[in-house]
Amino acid sequence: MITLTELATLSDSQPTHRLLKPWWDVLMDYLVVIMLMVSLLSATLLITKDKVVCLPCDHVQGLNRSSPPVPPVTVPRSHQARPPALSPENGARARPLGTGRKPSGPTETKSSPPTRLPKVRGYKTNLDYQQYVYISQVCYQKALPWYSKYFPYIALVHTIILLVSGNFWFKFPKTSSKVEHFVSILGKCFESPWTTKAVSETANEDSENSQNRTKMFQSVTLEPSENSDTSSSLTSCPEVTFEPPVSGSPSMNILDKQDGEQAKALFEKVRRFRAHTEDGDLIYKFYVGQTVVKALKFLVILCYTFTFVNSITFEHICEPKIKNVTGYSVFFCTHSMAYMLKKLLISYIILIALYGMVCLYTLFWLFRGSLKEYSFEKVREESNFSDIPDVKNDFAFLLHMVDQYDQLYSKRFAIFLSEGCESKLLQMNLNHEWTYEKLRQHVSKNMQGKLELQLFMLSGIPKAVFDMSDLEVLKLELIPDVRLPAKISQMLALRELYLYHCPAKVDQIAFNFLRDHLHILHIKFTDIGEIPLWAYSLKNLAELHLSGNLNSESNKAIGLESLKELRHLKILIMKSNLSKIPSNVMELAAHLSKLVIQNDGTKLLVLNNLKKLINLSELELQNCELERIPHAVFSLASLQKLDLKSNNIQTIEEIISFQHLKRLSCLRLWHNSIVSIPTTISLIKNLEQLYLSSNKLESLPSALFTLRKLRHLDLSHNLLTAVPPEIHLLENLQHFSITKNKVETLCLQMFHCVKLKTLHLGQNCISHMPPEIGQLTQLTYLELKGNHLERIPPEIGNCVLLKRNNLIIEDLLFDHLPTDVKDNLTEQDFNSIV
Repeated sequence: MITLTELATLSDSQPTHRLLKPWWDVLMDYLVVIMLMVSLLSATLLITKDKVVCLPCDHVQGLNRSSPPVPPVTVPRSHQARPPALSPENGARARPLGTGRKPSGPTETKSSPPTRLPKVRGYKTNLDYQQYVYISQVCYQKALPWYSKYFPYIALVHTIILLVSGNFWFKFPKTSSKVEHFVSILGKCFESPWTTKAVSETANEDSENSQNRTKMFQSVTLEPSENSDTSSSLTSCPEVTFEPPVSGSPSMNILDKQDGEQAKALFEKVRRFRAHTEDGDLIYKFYVGQTVVKALKFLVILCYTFTFVNSITFEHICEPKIKNVTGYSVFFCTHSMAYMLKKLLISYIILIALYGMVCLYTLFWLFRGSLKEYSFEKVREESNFSDIPDVKNDFAFLLHMVDQYDQLYSKRFAIFLSEGCESKLLQMNLNHEWTYEKLRQHVSKNMQGKLELQLFMLSGIPKAVFDMSDLEVLKLELIPDVRLPAKISQMLALRELYLYHCPAKVDQIAFNFLRDHLHILHIKFTDIGEIPLWAYSLKNLAELHLSGNLNSESNKAIGLESLKELRHLKILIMKSNLSKIPSNVMELAAHLSKLVIQNDGTKLLVLNNLKKLINLSELELQNCELERIPHAVFSLASLQKLDLKSNNIQTIEEIISFQHLKRLSCLRLWHNSIVSIPTTISLIKNLEQLYLSSNKLESLPSALFTLRKLRHLDLSHNLLTAVPPEIHLLENLQHFSITKNKVETLCLQMFHCVKLKTLHLGQNCISHMPPEIGQLTQLTYLELKGNHLERIPPEIGNCVLLKRNNLIIEDLLFDHLPTDVKDNLTEQDFNSIV
């Protein structure tokens, strides 16, 4: 027994496919069901009813041979006879009823009562009943056309094929999985509470935005002179996207946490399903294929059915060649079900014709337009979600199919394709999680003593951030959707902003505030398109850091956007892979004072543009694969600092040209392959800092020590074996380093540089430390670790400013010092802590 509960369970499986069945598929299903009933009815009639009835007809020609033969089709129906009846007397043959004339003979007795028999016409056949049955069976197979015998079964097979063809894409594994997944997601998106919230939010957003915009404009006061600059800047910055501030309406906050998490999961499922189905068009091809199969099947059925429909007739002539069994060779047969089968066949043809017309309409719908593309243009016009993307391939085809059922499904489903809608959900959850108190716990002071807040890998910016009016530095890193609303104008202390892989958008009031208040901007990007174009219009920006790929595949520098609006920019730092300096940098020539290019091992070829930066005071060309000092540098009359770190420079003979740079005070040639220093270095009279560490120097020229203004000399990580005694000529030397060389002895003249504050002598081969070390009374840092020293002179106690923490030696050497010296060094350290 099958209970009603089980039947209800079976019926529940149909709604899964119902959403993807357009009206023509439903109609074809009904037609297939009717065709199935017709074929079953025909088969049942063939099985249960008599098939054919046959009578011999060649005896007519035997009775009257002179008469022409009787045509089969003109045999009158009165000649038809029923099977003969058996006589009860000793198995003798009796006259079949209604088939012969009334006999007369001596067998009749006069005493028998008179019986009135109907007057019978026809010919006597003298056949047994078994012979009639045998003849009917033989003639059924021999005389009856095959279509009359097998039409119901053929119709049944055709109907089953059409039934399977109409639902095959729901059952095939590679398509059914996508279909079931899509229907499941569609139902959840349709019933999700977030969908209702988003729709209601869209309805109320226009009024709320207008109110918020009015309040924000009132909260920001601009001077009349600034208003003119605002209009001019906005017209010169077409990329500025003025996004409406995210509204925090109470209706959106009513959504509980569980519904919010469910909505987040739905967004992720829709994103993954879209990526999965947009890769191919398997479902579309299956549906088109099965529709084509059904159309061809319809044409085949219609063609051969019309051909054989006339073969289903009532009368047939049968010549089975069984005269030796029955005595007759020609039989006239009637097909008793011909009339009914012909009516059923006509009904079947009508159903097939209707089915074919619907099928042809389906093909017209499939190829009328591109079903592998789906546009949400109407949804974008009707709602405020303008960022709903168009979809393609199987995803688009499934949405087209859903539209045939009800367009409301796709409209509500579009909400989960909108990035703006998702950002609102994430923003709501983010604001709930990151409260003002929690953000305060992450605020710290950086090395410059500024209040700094760093946000890393969040879905957006919590609204509470904009309530921190004392925040000076805001770091945003790996935040995909950064929108700076007008509320940022409350952060009056904000001067520095970091955007690390955060393509940020701002509204008009936020842009005005950043343009007037932001001084330092750090941008890290993967592609140059991630740089927000509003950054090129920050007129009060003083320092700009760009880190990312600024080079194209053709190894030509991509020109940045126009920098002429950055009228107060002083410092430009670019960490990239440039092959030449971008031409737009020259727009800053009038006021740029510091240029830093840190190339990632890419050779910087063209440097002639540097001559235009006449006001440049600091230049750093690091890791640019330079082999010589660029000649363009010698034209920078205002240059004070030059840094050529991590290049391939081997010789610096061009250093003679530095004599024209009267203001040059700092020269950094570290991390190169320099083997010698030319004597012409003495021409740089104003040099105060010289960095030659990490090179291949083996000796130092005496001319180096004629630079009387030199205060900082770094010769660490070289191949030096001694320090020339001329070092005492550097009367202003304060910082000296020869760490990690091959120095064995120290000349006593070095300790005549009484202004030394830091002395780095570690990682050498020094075996003796002269007691003259005590002359360096201003020494605050001394490194001796990594040498061959056995003791340290007690005169080191005369270095009254030296502390134990800044005395870098082995613990054993320190322990061998006199107790009073150790106490003095430790006491100084303790006093500094107090």
